[in-house]
Amino acid sequence: MNTSRPSPRRRSPRRALRLVAGLVAAAALAACGSGVAARQGGSGEPRQGGDLTFLIDSLGDTWIPNNSAISSFQGHIWGHVTDKLVYVDENGTTSPWVAREWEQNETATEFTLRLREGVTFSDGTPLDASAVVANLDVWSKGAPDKGINPIGLFPKTYQRAEAVDATTVKVLFSAPTLGFVPTLGYHGSILISPKTLALPAEEQADLSNDIGSGPFTVESWKQGDSVVLKKRPDYDWAPEALDHSGPARLESITYKIVAEPSLRTAAVRSNQADVAYNPSPQELASFKAQGFTTAAPRYLGFVSGFAINTKVAPYDDPRVRQALQHGIDRQEIISTVYTEDWLPAKSFFQSTVPGATDRSADFAFDAAKSAKLLDEAGWAEGADGLRSKDGKALELTLYPNPYLATSKSVDELVAQQLRELGFTVSIQAFDVVTYGERVKFNSPSVAAYEVTRSIIDAGTVAGVLTDANRGENWFGLGQSDPELVRLSAAVAGSSSTEERAPLLDELQEHVLQQGYFIPLTQIVQRLYVQSPKLQGVTYNGVAYANYYTAWLGE
Repeated sequence: MNTSRPSPRRRSPRRALRLVAGLVAAAALAACGSGVAARQGGSGEPRQGGDLTFLIDSLGDTWIPNNSAISSFQGHIWGHVTDKLVYVDENGTTSPWVAREWEQNETATEFTLRLREGVTFSDGTPLDASAVVANLDVWSKGAPDKGINPIGLFPKTYQRAEAVDATTVKVLFSAPTLGFVPTLGYHGSILISPKTLALPAEEQADLSNDIGSGPFTVESWKQGDSVVLKKRPDYDWAPEALDHSGPARLESITYKIVAEPSLRTAAVRSNQADVAYNPSPQELASFKAQGFTTAAPRYLGFVSGFAINTKVAPYDDPRVRQALQHGIDRQEIISTVYTEDWLPAKSFFQSTVPGATDRSADFAFDAAKSAKLLDEAGWAEGADGLRSKDGKALELTLYPNPYLATSKSVDELVAQQLRELGFTVSIQAFDVVTYGERVKFNSPSVAAYEVTRSIIDAGTVAGVLTDANRGENWFGLGQSDPELVRLSAAVAGSSSTEERAPLLDELQEHVLQQGYFIPLTQIVQRLYVQSPKLQGVTYNGVAYANYYTAWLGE
């Protein structure tokens, strides 16, 4: 069977939506594959105009900025309709954006931000010092009475911010906060108009009310279906690191939900869309061979892995946690589920995070060691190979992370490996909304929470390991492990990277040897298959594709 490919032409956003609506029929043709010719790239010269169509698996369930900014899905939209104070590239390098420069005192407890002049929100109001103060306050504290969350991993040591004048902001902390400036480039730290921040949560949940200062504005959106962004003609304050100034080159971006991965990639193959998000990793080689562009950028943050709830038996026993730690063959995961774009974990941080060290020996695969630990913990192997103790089976339930297209496949392989050691493993898979409702840290029914979390600076890790300073308490330990509390506080309180480096290494060693966190692989959370016409795409430190600099060739 052959497929015909339409001639390259400009698609209006409405036309793009109609085309995508016909994907089910098109997929039957495109899936035949052999008759699809690869399209070639354009001239390489930037072009003005064009309408980009981006197919995505979900757009979440709320648009309240604080509650959705770090979503792997909504984050794509926020990255185009808002700006940040600083820019962090894919190598973790921080550079000016709306903040043109900054300084800190010797103890890293006081910072001064100096802002660019002339920056405005799309409603025409100035993005000045008072607007930045309003944003810093809501990132730190949220608005619990409105149902608005604080931004996860924003420094808990934040005290207050002051507008010194229209373009100068002073920010004060109760303790050294070395990671403050890098965190301003975190995907949660999006600058929103104070008018929007003053709205009730239900009005903030309407995306059309959410005003940013970014290179695109929201032209239309439909819950559970699509978002259409339109170029902002007067935009002229992009970060210098992107090497482009003035308005975006593209006229519009349409984000359209297509839940089935094969339909998303079929649409790109048949020229009905320009980008398919989260394809199967096993499809990448085929698309590359046919001349399509694929991208698997790594973000700065935690590796893919399990945070273990130490309150849930038998994972309150360190020997059982350590048996898990050494019972997983990570190399088999990479060779079976992934491609050469994935790397083995070396710690619970991605290797690109400044301060991450190679602690891979602390969780090396050793089935014999795992079996010995389980024997010592009293979990005896039965005739069927499964272990039990006092008549109770050695059970573990895995909940695949719906934000990772490969999570279920990985969990199925992990389950096979653990069954070889005598664990009775079950898998429960939920969609994004249900997962958020039923799989939570410290839930008495969740022993292993599959974690992915981006961070820009390793110093913020102290905000998740215990409950000190309103920490997220990933392992259910509270402050019961004095060594973890000591190291977390020391890392968070360091005033220089030189002072912090050895403490970070100790912290990684302790967490891994205690079996609190079970790394799997270094994570590639965001995968893209793109039309070869699409050029000039950049990726920031949290692996979101940025189309401000992009254009569509012939």
